[in-house]
Amino acid sequence: MSISLIADIIGMLGTASVVLAFFLIQLEKINPKGLKYNLLNLVGAILLLISLSINFNLASFVIEIFWIMASLVGIYKYHQRQRLVVAEQ
Repeated sequence: MSISLIADIIGMLGTASVVLAFFLIQLEKINPKGLKYNLLNLVGAILLLISLSINFNLASFVIEIFWIMASLVGIYKYHQRQRLVVAEQ
């Protein structure tokens, strides 16, 4: 199996993760401010970035960096909200 094929498979798994996150939001199965949504996006973006290390595309690379940053912000804000809930109890 070639390295390019492995990169394509990793990239497709990343795409599936990001698309699944969006689809689950549309079905109202997950909360867009929740941990699951942000983790699905983070994992997807990381997998796509790994794929891009073999099959490089600058525009895709840049969007995945921003997608990772946005996911990390979402995870951080999720944990902040959880701390507030615990503090209020």
